Amino acid sequence: MVQMPDKQKKGSALSIRNGIEQPPLVNPEILKKNIAGKRKILSAGEYISGILSGNRAVLAKAITLIESSNPNHYSLAQEVVEGCLQYSGNSVRIGITGIPGAGKSTFIESFGTMLTGMGKKVAVLAIDPSSKKTKGSILGDKTRMERLSTDPNAFIRPSPSAGTLGGVARKTRESIILCEAAGFDTILIETVGVGQSETAVASMVDLFILLIVAGAGDELQGIKRGIMEMADIVVVNKADGDNRQRAETTASEFRNAVHLFPVPASGFTPVVTTCSSKEGTGIQEIWQTVNEYLAHARATGYFEKKRQEQSVRRMHDFILDYLENSFYNNPEIKSSLQRVEEMLRRGEITSYKAAYILLNKFLNK
Repeated sequence: MVQMPDKQKKGSALSIRNGIEQPPLVNPEILKKNIAGKRKILSAGEYISGILSGNRAVLAKAITLIESSNPNHYSLAQEVVEGCLQYSGNSVRIGITGIPGAGKSTFIESFGTMLTGMGKKVAVLAIDPSSKKTKGSILGDKTRMERLSTDPNAFIRPSPSAGTLGGVARKTRESIILCEAAGFDTILIETVGVGQSETAVASMVDLFILLIVAGAGDELQGIKRGIMEMADIVVVNKADGDNRQRAETTASEFRNAVHLFPVPASGFTPVVTTCSSKEGTGIQEIWQTVNEYLAHARATGYFEKKRQEQSVRRMHDFILDYLENSFYNNPEIKSSLQRVEEMLRRGEITSYKAAYILLNKFLNK
């Protein structure tokens, strides 16, 4: 049997030397970060104090909490919202919508950057469309708003619409409250696009900006009357280069159309203007119009009245949302839903009968 040389023996040419020490399979620094970065369940007090101190990481986590459809998160989420409510309400809430291609994200970046340059703190709640099949969402607004997303006085939160009415995220109202409590004084809400249910946006903001673009066909026919009646400011975007004259013509047409609609509840005649988000022209004038609208609404008492009505609407929406989640997360419903759906597909029962079966189980009748 051959003896291996003693590696401790000095002077031996056959002694075994230690080679280069191999690094660990997992970088210990990354491992430390992963351990430290594991999600910690915060208490309501920790969420609230973090939000009030302007901690954006805590704010983002809190918005994720209130967007959760997990029924176990409901009570904690509402405790956080209630705790922040007394510190909210001190912002200007602006809804922004428009036809696809109107340049909503580009406008918001230009508008928001101008506001932060004035010392404003801007929060953007951008609602991205969700797939009805997978419930997935691209959530690409941070990549579309490169300057604003790196601005220290701005906070961008893309949220999936999850198929909700009007493309408004289910918990956008609560997100507004949290952002206001975190010190943001201007809240911009970007919606998926123009649709009949954009009233959902109007029910949570102080004023509504409708973006359109010239040269995209018959603009007046392309905008539903209901949307026009909700708009406080109509902006013809992309008024630059060869499109400048078309934009001015389109704005003139809309000014004539505005006078055909009933006087808004606010008593403020909608203003039609043009801008170029690309060049930054006309953006300052839009902010001036926003302030004119707010001054009018506050002087007439409409501003406070609208906020009060929005609080009532928020209550009704929460009731419906809570009932829906309670229904579908009920153990009895979970165990029966698939069987009842199969009976429906086979034509054994009607849709109404199926609904009654499930509702009776939920109500223990």
